[in-house]
Amino acid sequence: VINHPKYQESKRIAIFLSMPDEVQTEEIIKDIFKQGKECFIPRYKPQSNHMDMLKLSSAEDISSLALTSWNILQPSDDDTAREEALAGGGLDLIFMPGLGFDKKGNRLGRGKGYYDTYLERCMKHPRGKPYTIALAFREQICESVPVTENDVPIDEILYEDC
Repeated sequence: VINHPKYQESKRIAIFLSMPDEVQTEEIIKDIFKQGKECFIPRYKPQSNHMDMLKLSSAEDISSLALTSWNILQPSDDDTAREEALAGGGLDLIFMPGLGFDKKGNRLGRGKGYYDTYLERCMKHPRGKPYTIALAFREQICESVPVTENDVPIDEILYEDC
């Protein structure tokens, strides 16, 4: 990941805080800060499909985040001091989680449409849609995954031996 040309040229990067069953992102987050890039993480709004990408100040900042009922660390709702990526300079790159992927760039998420809705908002930002890379295990690559008209294809899937 850290040698990927899109990662190397990106300055503003959004990345998920991994759950135990996902590709672990902690080392990537540390490298984002080591390289002097800006790091944004998701804050999901329950009972909706709204998500914001909020800026982390450091890799250690993760330890200050609240644990949601979904067992995900994220900035709390009353945390208004953090920059939201689309309110500022937009994003260059988004690392995407998922349950399954196909080689056409289709992604099976967890069913709420958070990332698809966020990417639609990105398309309205002056910088446009950021490059999207899914981080996957080889076992998550399928012949095809179900999609709807609201699903936004991802640009690239990275997995072991891809």
